[in-house]
Amino acid sequence: MTDLISRHQDIYAPVIGWDSDREIVASDGTWVTDADGKQYLDFACGIAVSNLGHQHPGVKQAVLDQIDRLWHAGGAFRYDSLVDAAEKLVAVSPDPVEQVFFMNSGAEAVEASVKMARKVTGRQGIIVFRGGFHGRTMGSVSYTTSKAKYRQGYHPLVGSVFVTPFPHPFEWRMSQEDADAMAIAELHRMLAHEITPGEVACMLVEPMQGEGGYYPASPAFLSALRSICDEHGILLIADEVQTGFGRTGEWFGSHTLGLRPDIVVYGKGIANGFPLSAVGSSRELFSQWPAGSHGTTYGGNPISCAASAATIDGLTEVLPGVAARSEHSFARFAEMKKTHSVIGDIRGLGLMIGVELVDENLDADPAAIGHVKSVGLEEGLFILDCGPKENVIRFLPPLNVSMEDLDRGLDIIDRALSSYEA
Repeated sequence: MTDLISRHQDIYAPVIGWDSDREIVASDGTWVTDADGKQYLDFACGIAVSNLGHQHPGVKQAVLDQIDRLWHAGGAFRYDSLVDAAEKLVAVSPDPVEQVFFMNSGAEAVEASVKMARKVTGRQGIIVFRGGFHGRTMGSVSYTTSKAKYRQGYHPLVGSVFVTPFPHPFEWRMSQEDADAMAIAELHRMLAHEITPGEVACMLVEPMQGEGGYYPASPAFLSALRSICDEHGILLIADEVQTGFGRTGEWFGSHTLGLRPDIVVYGKGIANGFPLSAVGSSRELFSQWPAGSHGTTYGGNPISCAASAATIDGLTEVLPGVAARSEHSFARFAEMKKTHSVIGDIRGLGLMIGVELVDENLDADPAAIGHVKSVGLEEGLFILDCGPKENVIRFLPPLNVSMEDLDRGLDIIDRALSSYEA
């Protein structure tokens, strides 16, 4: 064990989990380098954060320029990097976003979005979808159901939160259409038996579930949610923390799937690794949330905002190339599925791809993921898992990964599956 790891374990609380014990000392583009000089492809991307990879020159220069000017304000005065970032974010956001405000983390922005919905509607009910991940603070963990252990030991949670199914066709052994129909039917049953629609402030949904197993919603399912919300005056919140900033092949999952939310939550890739998140909505809705109803000390930090504006500029150049990388990745995984029976399902959008690993009965096989991750470390690849049973490969390389490096990572996964099945 290296000296750093020993010191780390001695001084740092074990409540935070780490995916490996590799000590990384340098990074460049798609690659990171450990203390022994070994290089790894970073296909973890800080969990869909470093969408432009490491040391992106435009983001780096914007940060260095901002450091020389101002690095904290705390709401005491105005500054241009906040306005620049907000203007650029609104320009690429789904309709009807006209204004935004900044926070620090995705969980914090989720909480702010729900507070806003409750305040402006005067209602208290919150509908969330089973398998969703929205954070781990006391408020956001109340909306998170991707894994029961995230909620274990923290009851009572925030009240008036109602959980309804999100379509999981592979898990349920159904077609997408049948899974959609069952989920919508259950939602209607909830509104008939558990909470009346007039008491519901908002529905909070990921356009594609992340931590819950990389299940994309269908356009039909999201359209049905939109119709129910419109009928009953319920606000629809799109949690785009993981699906945002090009990850699904367009700016946001809402664009990819044709969703028109009332409120959008942003995080992760918003500043390519600098701490920032946001909530966006229409001027009309924001006008009903009076000044002082919410606040932040570090949200909208000048350096993070400068990084965000530069990130959006960088992604504008990168986004046109995501489709080809996505198609290539899906095609490679489809070929692997022909030769690896451990692959049960391949699903996703853009470069947010889930590969579910199963046993001969199509049940979850988390040991397979453990093997893939272990081989990845040996051969120079960081890869993550997801899903409540931790059996889904969470494939999310940088959006600007070269085709050569993309294939190098896919080859490592292919070899790992072969050695697992041997």
